[in-house]
Amino acid sequence: MSAVKISGLRKSFGPKTVLDGVDLEIRRGEFFALLGPSGTGKTTLLRILAGLELPDAGTVLAPPRRTTVYQEPRLVQARRTLPNVTIGLPRGSRAKGAQALAEVGLEGYGAAWPATLSGGEAQRVALARALVREPELLLLDEPFAALDALTRLQMQELVAELCARHRPAVVLVTHDVDEAVRLADRVAVLRDGRFAVEQPIELPHPRDRDDPDFIAHRRLFLSTLGVS
Repeated sequence: MSAVKISGLRKSFGPKTVLDGVDLEIRRGEFFALLGPSGTGKTTLLRILAGLELPDAGTVLAPPRRTTVYQEPRLVQARRTLPNVTIGLPRGSRAKGAQALAEVGLEGYGAAWPATLSGGEAQRVALARALVREPELLLLDEPFAALDALTRLQMQELVAELCARHRPAVVLVTHDVDEAVRLADRVAVLRDGRFAVEQPIELPHPRDRDDPDFIAHRRLFLSTLGVS
C-alpha cells in the first residue's frame, strides 16, 4: 500500500520551474533517497510533502503523521533534552520520550541541556523527537551533512536500524551518493525538474561499498549527476 502518491507535481519560483511534472509513489516502509545538484528542487519537494509548501499544480497524497529531521537539530536551547523530545505531545509522554532517547543511544540524557551535547548527540535527539511521534512518513533533509565522517557513518547505521524497526516510509534528501546507496530501497536523481533516473537498490543489508553491485550503482548516479 502506498504511503505517498504524487502526480504531475509542478512548482515554480518566479520564472524558474524547479519541479516540472514529477510523479512519485512510495510504499509504506520503503526508504526512498533523492539525489541532485543544489537548487534542483529536492528540498522543495520535501517541504511540499511536509505540508510547508503548496504546489502550483498536481496532486500530493501523504499521510497525516509525518515528521522531519533537518541538517540542524533545531533543539530548543531553553529546554532540557527530554522536554525537547516530547515537545508538543500530550502530558504523560515522558516515559515514551525516555524510551525514544534510549532507542537512539541516549539513555540517561533526559536532563542534559542541548548546549552540552555533541553534534551527533544533538542529531540523535532530533531523531528521537521525530520517531516518538510514530510517523507514517519520515522526511530527512540532509540530516548528517554537518557531522564528521565517523559520526555520519554511525548515524547512518542508527537510522537504518530504527527505520527497519519502525517501518515508516522515508524520504532522504542527500548529496552523498554512497549514503543513498547504503540506506535506500530506491534512489532517484532530480535534474531539470524531473527524475533523470530512478533505480531500485536490491542489495542485502548491511551493504559493502566495495561490492561490485554497490560500485555499479554509484557509477550510475555519479554519471547522471555529471561526475565522471
